[in-house]
Amino acid sequence: MTKSRQETVYLKAERNVEVHGPEVTLGDVVQILCGDPGMAGRIRQIPLLKFTPGKRRQDRVVVSVLRVVECIRDLYPQAEIQNLGEPDFIVTYEPGKDTGGFFHGLKVAVVALCSFTGAAFSVMAFNNDVDVTKLFGQIYQLVTGARSDGFTILELTYCIGMVIGILVFFDHFGKKRFSAEPTPLEVEMRLYEKDIQTTLIDNSSRKGSELDVGDIPPGPSGSSGS
Repeated sequence: MTKSRQETVYLKAERNVEVHGPEVTLGDVVQILCGDPGMAGRIRQIPLLKFTPGKRRQDRVVVSVLRVVECIRDLYPQAEIQNLGEPDFIVTYEPGKDTGGFFHGLKVAVVALCSFTGAAFSVMAFNNDVDVTKLFGQIYQLVTGARSDGFTILELTYCIGMVIGILVFFDHFGKKRFSAEPTPLEVEMRLYEKDIQTTLIDNSSRKGSELDVGDIPPGPSGSSGS
């Protein structure tokens, strides 16, 4: 156990932290700020947990920030600890990333094809439901006095306007962004990720699988600093 003068340690944990090694220390998952650089460095080296690589490619553990406080208190009992982040956070173990290759390209192609087909079907179903062809024919005949053959300026401008409307709404085209604001798709994805993380934390709390105060981390014990 390390004895030192009282220092204030500030902690900040994100909702979901990804690690790539099986042995996880506090510095891997929590941002730590302290007036004593040596003390902060030793805190970052405190073991928190250890994943056991198995057949599953990805593992998750929900950790209570109280467990982090307990680890620091074991080493620095006089430290004053201030948590500025999440009270509970998820540690996701991802042993490796795909480097690409044929299967990665195939997945991208399949997703793009499904998205394009689904969007095209939705547009056609909407147009058929409201009978856009008949409506354009009536407008064309009313304005010009001639019957529409189905391929007029109305259909052309409708197609162009739909493309422009989609680009403006999603505020994105390829790698080019039209503004600094997040797109509606990005907002929905972040909301979805937040709901997933909340569900994982709630399920872990109900099942009692959360790494909390008093739990023994399945990893090597830390060494005491000076």
